[in-house]
Amino acid sequence: MLPLVDFQSSLFADETAVAASLAPERRVLSRGAWVDVRRDWLHDPDAVFTALVERVPWRAERREMYDAVVDVPRLVHTYLADDPLPHPALVRARADLSAHYLPELGEPFVTAGCCYYRDGRDSVAWHGDTIGRGRAEDTMVAIVSVGDPRRLLLRPRGGGSSIALTMGHGDLVVMGGSCQRTWEHAVPKVAHSGPRISVQFRPLNVF
Repeated sequence: MLPLVDFQSSLFADETAVAASLAPERRVLSRGAWVDVRRDWLHDPDAVFTALVERVPWRAERREMYDAVVDVPRLVHTYLADDPLPHPALVRARADLSAHYLPELGEPFVTAGCCYYRDGRDSVAWHGDTIGRGRAEDTMVAIVSVGDPRRLLLRPRGGGSSIALTMGHGDLVVMGGSCQRTWEHAVPKVAHSGPRISVQFRPLNVF
């Protein structure tokens, strides 16, 4: 006779284990914004970095700026909700993040935007992820970083002192609450840096 299994208890135990393994440190910002940091969180970051470099269909974008068309200083690609991710550790990461933040977020992370900073000249300017629902609603953006360390800067929208978070190989940063509406973030250029890739997990219709 097969033993009876309490599937409901097993499910809750799994969710508790996920939450415990994530265990981020939260920094409360102003105007309802916050940021969570978890160092060395991603499983097997070396293999993930290699897979991202080799398997992602990277593309270079060009954008209008004033009277000129300029190169975007990084390579990009976005995996939509039904697209397979390039490494199993990223599938696990998205699932773990969704389970951990579901009580606050109320929905899963579904898309994965990827940015490839090839050297210190690649960067991203000050911005908030306010295309889609992020313009009017509180939401979350979870960033996993692999490769060389780079600084992620955050500042209040409209001006104010900035704070700096150095994202290392395998680190996780989650921006939540009103962060996309009331704060901005950037990855500035630096004199010397090796390659670094960030993966940004977002809920549906947040860009």
